[in-house]
Amino acid sequence: MKNNTIRYQKLLVIVSVLLFVLKLVAWLLTHSVAILTDAIESTVNVIAAFLGLYSVILSAKPKDKEHPYGHGKVEFITSAIEGILISLAGMIIIYEAINNLRYPHQLKHLDIGLLLIATTAVVNYVVGYFCVKEGRKQNSPVLIGGGEHLKSDTYSTLGLILGILAVWFTGNLKLDSAVAIVFALFIVYTGYKIIRKSVSGMMDEADQSIIAEIVTLMNGHAKTSWIDVHNLRVIDYAGFYHIDCHVTVPYYLNVNEAHQIVDEISHSFRSHFKDRVEFFIHVDACLPFQCALCLNEDCTFRKHAFVQRIKYTVENIQSNEKHQLITSKML
Repeated sequence: MKNNTIRYQKLLVIVSVLLFVLKLVAWLLTHSVAILTDAIESTVNVIAAFLGLYSVILSAKPKDKEHPYGHGKVEFITSAIEGILISLAGMIIIYEAINNLRYPHQLKHLDIGLLLIATTAVVNYVVGYFCVKEGRKQNSPVLIGGGEHLKSDTYSTLGLILGILAVWFTGNLKLDSAVAIVFALFIVYTGYKIIRKSVSGMMDEADQSIIAEIVTLMNGHAKTSWIDVHNLRVIDYAGFYHIDCHVTVPYYLNVNEAHQIVDEISHSFRSHFKDRVEFFIHVDACLPFQCALCLNEDCTFRKHAFVQRIKYTVENIQSNEKHQLITSKML
């Protein structure tokens, strides 16, 4: 699976270098500060693409003694660096554009320059779209970040083209800088979003979408012997999930029987997440108040009648306590 991510990241490197050259040529032809901002932003694309390639190659390495959970976290680090570089590029663009507002200069060869820039916009969007699609499939923050960056580059380039067309038809040179500032702000915001997502991954922020997947899985595959699942925790190692949870089973089961239940749960997870998951499941013995949740009809130790099966939600499956029902039958 990681091999696909590496191939896409290599494609990002090649495309970033080629598009940077095209934008540089367009700037040299036109002397447009707006096109210069696009070229400066592309230098970030090139640096980020090489950093991303390094990170996905490193993250693909198997677990070892020094890294028992693998090397996936490096993707969050390099993705954060990419976000910082993108935001920095946006700030440089704003600075250059403000200078050009004060001292505007004549533009040249806008027809050829616009054609080159339009070509980069099309290539950026196509490559960015497929990189984001593959990145989401592999849950690779580096590939998603790189792809989103290329797509945002497309939108800013389209706006830039409209701005330069306005300069061309009106002769107002200050529009060149105004367009550059507007899209530089958009670039800064894109960098912020990438930084925010990367930091949340490094801080092991709970990914509610993954937990929601697990909730759906547990509700759809629950067995009679799984009285309760709680204290669920998920750590994302850039597409490889480490899952901890507690499972409540009948207290009278022996070790082998309890382990068989753990195997059933593990199989359900593996069927869904394939080779992208590992887990540590802690087995708890049931308590009398959980009889109201238990569907085990063969239990001869029941203290209370069955009331209803627990329906897991994103909130209750993360609870640190065993689930229970307070009913009049139990008072």
